[in-house]
Amino acid sequence: MAPRKGKRQGVLITFEGIEGSGKTTQFARLAKRLRDAGYPVVETREPGGTPLAEGIREIILGTSAEPMVPRCETLLILASRSQHVAQVVRPALQQGQVVLCDRFVDSTLAYQGYARSLDRPALWSLNRFATGGISPNLTLLFDVPVSVGLDRRDRHDKRRDRLDLEAARFHEKVRRGYRDLASKEPSRIRVIDGRPSPEIVEANVAAIVVEFLKRRRGSALARKLTRS
Repeated sequence: MAPRKGKRQGVLITFEGIEGSGKTTQFARLAKRLRDAGYPVVETREPGGTPLAEGIREIILGTSAEPMVPRCETLLILASRSQHVAQVVRPALQQGQVVLCDRFVDSTLAYQGYARSLDRPALWSLNRFATGGISPNLTLLFDVPVSVGLDRRDRHDKRRDRLDLEAARFHEKVRRGYRDLASKEPSRIRVIDGRPSPEIVEANVAAIVVEFLKRRRGSALARKLTRS
């Protein structure tokens, strides 16, 4: 995808992690830091991000008497992603914005590929089709032991969606999947220990993002980010 003439191409930074990893907290903190430093930021999430995609999200995460088979779950996620990329992600990147997305392709690989045991090469191909070839420039993977993540979730959020009802063994598979993906793409997927205080994790995130933006957009705005 070539940038428009005279315009700086945007960047896509995705946030990944198991339930209770702290990614959503850090998502909001990084968005504020970037805006304070003068970056144009778009905040979005998956599944969802558009009215139609949010409707699909309700189906994916909702509980019903009819069990959802893994392939149906996957195809719904991909349908939501294709709409989201077309309506939100691609236009924002073409406008030179920094897109922060809470979950993206790596979630599908971790949850449906590793935890649901679907064919991972097939998932790669389907994701390329759904995104039109768009992939993250940087992925922040917040890693915590499953017991820590589920304990945090239970203490801070009493709501339960369909994935929350999965057993701890399922979330262990998800975590192992994420870590395996990170080992294969260490330059893109940066693993961050999610166990320290939010302030310490925020500082670690900022250091990674500053380094990344210096390479992509020059040092002036990146230096400002460290002071925000």
